[in-house]
Amino acid sequence: MTRITSFIVIISFYFAHFNNPIMAQEKTTEEKIDSLLEQMTLEEKVGQMNQYNGFWDATGPVPEGGNAAMKYDHLKKGWVGSMLNVVGTEEIRKLQQIVVEESRLGIPLIFGYDVIHGYKTLAPIPLAEAASWDMEAIEKSARIAADEASAVGLNWTFAPMIDISREPRWGRVMEGGGEDTYLGSKIAKARIKGFQGDDLSKPNTIAACAKHFAGYGFAEAGRDYNTADIGTSTLFNSVLPPFKAAIDADVKTVMNGFNLLNGIPVTGNSFLQRDILKGKWGFNGFVISDWASIAEMVPHGFAENLSHAAELGTKAGSDMDMESSAYVRHLAQNVKNGKVDEKLVDDAVRRILRVKFELGLFDDPYRYCNPEREQERLYHDDHHAGVLDMAMKSIVLLKNEGNLLPLAKDQKKIAVIGELANDKNSPLGSWRLASDNNSGVSFLEGLKSYTDEVSYARGPKIFNDDASFLHEVQVNSTDTSGMDEAVALAKDSDVVLMVLGEHGFQSGEARSRTHLDLPGLQLDLLKAVYEVNQNVVLILMNGRPMTITWETENIPTILETWQLGTQAGNAIAKVVFGDYNPSGKLPMTFPRSIGQIPIYYNRFSTGRPDPEPNVFWSHYVDEVNDPLFPFGHGLSYTQFEYSDLEIDSSDSKNVKVSANVKNSGGVSGEEVVQLYIRDKVASVVRPIKELKGFEKISLAAGESKKVEFVLTDAELGFYDHNYDFVVEPGSFEVMIGTSSQEGLTGHFKID
Repeated sequence: MTRITSFIVIISFYFAHFNNPIMAQEKTTEEKIDSLLEQMTLEEKVGQMNQYNGFWDATGPVPEGGNAAMKYDHLKKGWVGSMLNVVGTEEIRKLQQIVVEESRLGIPLIFGYDVIHGYKTLAPIPLAEAASWDMEAIEKSARIAADEASAVGLNWTFAPMIDISREPRWGRVMEGGGEDTYLGSKIAKARIKGFQGDDLSKPNTIAACAKHFAGYGFAEAGRDYNTADIGTSTLFNSVLPPFKAAIDADVKTVMNGFNLLNGIPVTGNSFLQRDILKGKWGFNGFVISDWASIAEMVPHGFAENLSHAAELGTKAGSDMDMESSAYVRHLAQNVKNGKVDEKLVDDAVRRILRVKFELGLFDDPYRYCNPEREQERLYHDDHHAGVLDMAMKSIVLLKNEGNLLPLAKDQKKIAVIGELANDKNSPLGSWRLASDNNSGVSFLEGLKSYTDEVSYARGPKIFNDDASFLHEVQVNSTDTSGMDEAVALAKDSDVVLMVLGEHGFQSGEARSRTHLDLPGLQLDLLKAVYEVNQNVVLILMNGRPMTITWETENIPTILETWQLGTQAGNAIAKVVFGDYNPSGKLPMTFPRSIGQIPIYYNRFSTGRPDPEPNVFWSHYVDEVNDPLFPFGHGLSYTQFEYSDLEIDSSDSKNVKVSANVKNSGGVSGEEVVQLYIRDKVASVVRPIKELKGFEKISLAAGESKKVEFVLTDAELGFYDHNYDFVVEPGSFEVMIGTSSQEGLTGHFKID
């Protein structure tokens, strides 16, 4: 049979088998998968489990020789199931054509990318979005990201990251939802719904990926890629629930991680992936490794070589190999020599094919390759409006003594100081691979849209101009040039807006820090300015909690703005001038010092929790135990009063807890009403408090609202050491309030 004849036969088979309307009506997706599996060779099956990084310009010449030529040959053979880091409808169409029109069975590729907080139009970093406590806004933000990513041909994102972490030294906290399991679970559902929509086959949706399964956020010392060593109670009650929420939200893929968990690489952990994820939870999507994490089982000391790693990864339930080539090189031989049961390969391929069917790729492999839509959807006005709304909701007012904020619209002599104030790149944050450099609105630009009464001084240069995703940020700690000019401007101004913090590429993957204070000469600059003008508003731009103890003790007003994305400057300006009343609440605790870390609100009591006249109680001799700013903290330009706590526990399956919340200030505002409980005595000790409900409400000045929560078994129970969910009778404390440290308290019992 000639090549042309063979190609015609295969294409005829493809369209007859998958696109014939009668066949489509008669066969379920599972039956179609079965039929396709029967046609596949072992090598073609293994190929579906192989993912390659984009390795050449598909619109350019065909690779000749070397690794690129091998990968190109694998595409033509159908030995590639997915590609990542290929973007643009033209590029993706070219690659899709190779596998659909030249491989034997024409099975389409999935194209994945790290769409973390937007594609071109960037929303705030995920940790900032978590500070909004607004699930509708977070879902919409993910929807915008999906709309743009799908428009350039992508159909899969490696997001959301739903690792719970209590470790601000770990740079990847910027990518997640913070320290709390309950809040993190809600955010996971919202982001997955935003990415995947109601119908994954629509060309403006993308498959989501819950990562990193599991324990990555508990890396020792906050050092990225480091080991995690935690007990079963922490694993079952803190780490796993957001992943279970993701499965309940029908997430299509799950990514494992780089870390050891209790001595076993999670990529090779069958308890996590087979027993829990695919067994107990019934997950029917597929698991992808993180970048080369299958190969990394060798340096971990868990696998002898790459072939052994391929064997262990398959047995443990890692269905697709991202860029280590372990499966495509060794897995078929592992099956042939009896080391791996082919049924495990079939199971992995079945899962991968199922997602491809759900994406509609078998109906139309080019459904995501519409160049007109690509031009239309990128940087769309609706997207700018959406990320602006998200950015405003993400800002947290940490402190506002003397009500320096909001500024009056006719405020005179405003000094703006700090390199970050005039930066259009750093506020975009980390993990924004497709964004255009300097495409953000700087704070100075946002401010000048309100008033001409603005003078700017950079102060000392802090960060190098060529900082990038792949390279370390260089920080100036010696050259004070510009300090005198900034101090002189502050002295001659009525109010000073200091814009300080981290560079956007100082947080994110591999950006662990041992010091969380302001980098470089920024604190020196702040102190020098404060000495000549105490009317200082500190505007923080950062990707993680920071140790800002001096700043908090001295600076009257502090606004946590994180890294807010494309519309950063406009969002901050609207808050500064009072056109938006800040409503954010911290999703992570701010420590006073590095020595307190890990510090988190839902800690356990010790046997000696209370101060004693002697030294023998749980404390530091050189620092207080309390955080600088607690989880859930966030102020407003108005005030909210809580009263009339009511508890009805007559039905132990539906305990009703309510309180009245009144806006007692002079302007309208939003408040996140938070509910916490404590199970006083349990067979597995419970934390001193746990978030079990929240509601974001809007109240006009003087308006009141009764806010009610219902506590069911889901909120009152916990997982024991056998991973059984139990609800035990006993006494509970309950608190409704404005943060994890402030609220109305009461008690109830369940029998």
